[in-house]
Amino acid sequence: MINIKENSELNILNHSCAHLLAHAVKHLYPNAKFWVGPVITEGFYYDIDLGDKVLTEEDLPNIEKEMKKISKSNKLIKRMELSRDEALDMFKGDPYKIDLINNMDDNTVISAYKQDDFIDLCRGPHMESTKFMKYFKLIKVSGAYFKGDSKNKMLQRVYGVCFYNEEDLNNYLQELEEAKERDHRKLGKELGIYLMIDLVGKGLPMYLPNGFILWNLLENYIRNKEIRRGYKHVLTPPLGNVLLYKTSGHWDHYKEAMFPAMKVEDEEFVLRPMNCPHHMVIYSNDLHSYKELPIRIAEIARDSRYESSGALKGIERVRTFCQNDSHIFCTQEQIESEFKGVVDLILEVYKEMNITDYHFELSLRDPEDKVKYYPDDEMWNKAESALRKIMDDIGIPYEEKIGEAAFYGPKLDVQVKPAVGNEFSLSTCQIDFCLPMRFNLTYVDSDGSKKTPVVLHRAIFGSIDRTIAYYLEETKGVLPVWLAPTQINIIPVNMEYHLDFCNELRDYLLDKGFRVSVDDKDEKLSYKMRESQTKKIPYTLIIGDNEVKNGTISYRLHGSKDTVTIDKKDFVKLLNKKIKEYK
Repeated sequence: MINIKENSELNILNHSCAHLLAHAVKHLYPNAKFWVGPVITEGFYYDIDLGDKVLTEEDLPNIEKEMKKISKSNKLIKRMELSRDEALDMFKGDPYKIDLINNMDDNTVISAYKQDDFIDLCRGPHMESTKFMKYFKLIKVSGAYFKGDSKNKMLQRVYGVCFYNEEDLNNYLQELEEAKERDHRKLGKELGIYLMIDLVGKGLPMYLPNGFILWNLLENYIRNKEIRRGYKHVLTPPLGNVLLYKTSGHWDHYKEAMFPAMKVEDEEFVLRPMNCPHHMVIYSNDLHSYKELPIRIAEIARDSRYESSGALKGIERVRTFCQNDSHIFCTQEQIESEFKGVVDLILEVYKEMNITDYHFELSLRDPEDKVKYYPDDEMWNKAESALRKIMDDIGIPYEEKIGEAAFYGPKLDVQVKPAVGNEFSLSTCQIDFCLPMRFNLTYVDSDGSKKTPVVLHRAIFGSIDRTIAYYLEETKGVLPVWLAPTQINIIPVNMEYHLDFCNELRDYLLDKGFRVSVDDKDEKLSYKMRESQTKKIPYTLIIGDNEVKNGTISYRLHGSKDTVTIDKKDFVKLLNKKIKEYK
């Protein structure tokens, strides 16, 4: 899907269309006031104060009609430059524009754009006339707090998109419909994966039986991979003493992303936002020799971070999530081999899980930022040089991103491009010289001296929650056999004559390790077949007279109308082969 914000021509067109939207709203609702109307990746929006009027989706066609009327009238769009006093006078009585003006630097050039009887504060640029905004569509309306602050008034945000021709608009709208069908929030509800209820709390998902099966499959998959590579798994508490995070430095650098502290007797605790401080303490509990290193500590760990309600999105962005986390304690000489091992594991997992659209980014510090990053130039230079050398030696292309490092060290992020929405980091590996020093971690070297280990922070599944969201959207919910919560659904043609055989077959397949259900509802065969397809179950078995008589299986693959008859032992071999190949 095209990024409208980054396309210079579409950016100007969509920003002009945002003003066309505001112009039309002002005609229809004369008391309307406007906050901002920026261009975004998917088009544009405008935040509007309509007093007591609450817009719904049903109001959008009427606004579109007025927008088309203004567009056809071919009103010239004129730029005006204003002094601060002129701007304050022009927008007097409008608290939103006055706020914008008062927050501008003294050197800012204040400009406004006028089209017929509508004028709005704006930097521009804009199209020359309203006639250019012909092919647009208003997409949806939602609530948005003024300045994104829940303490402020709730405004109404109207989203739209604009193109230069009807074909591009229609193609884009078709892509939006495709995105809706892939949205993991929709699929999660339809397939019984998870539940989100405000009574429990925003951003706090509850995994239903199907979702918990999926969760366990991914957890076991990655844990088994790690065990084969020498990782030792631990279990640590989901909260910690504030002193722990003051020691690690997270309290100073990460406090705003943490939930508030809870005082219990003479201690203060916070919900754990990450696992590294706990793992540092585990390492420090024993004396270590260079012969033991590397030590790879791993944990499937529940963490909690404060996210504003506006940033929450299904299970992709939540307030509690589960990290597939690990910390590798090694010598400086082992950094390269251990880092390469992490990259090798990432590539192995991506190949098996058919994750193909991704790229690597080196997240480095901004040397000018003296607040965000741990103040040790020598440490940073050493860590960043080591990371670049490793990536160059491996021969994998990467981009450098200044200012994206963790506060304690640079990192490698693997950015995946999902079927819906913007790319995000799925996997990461970070080099850390800082936390081992802060926790006074040591090991005894070959010459008997004490040295400080280096720590690699790494996560293959940044979070299992986000991985589930990614996979649902990539597959439209049609999960591969190895991940499907129910792999086989057995349907008797006649409940009276065929149900017993179906139950025997279910037990046989359960004994073989498959996830099986029997549809014994008193419904028509056609209804059961449609329901099996709707639930996106990979294999639907239809059992009638011939199957009972011959002891065979007739199955239909999801999305297929063809029925295949096969011996049950051959069917078991077929499924085992697909599962082994992660298909």
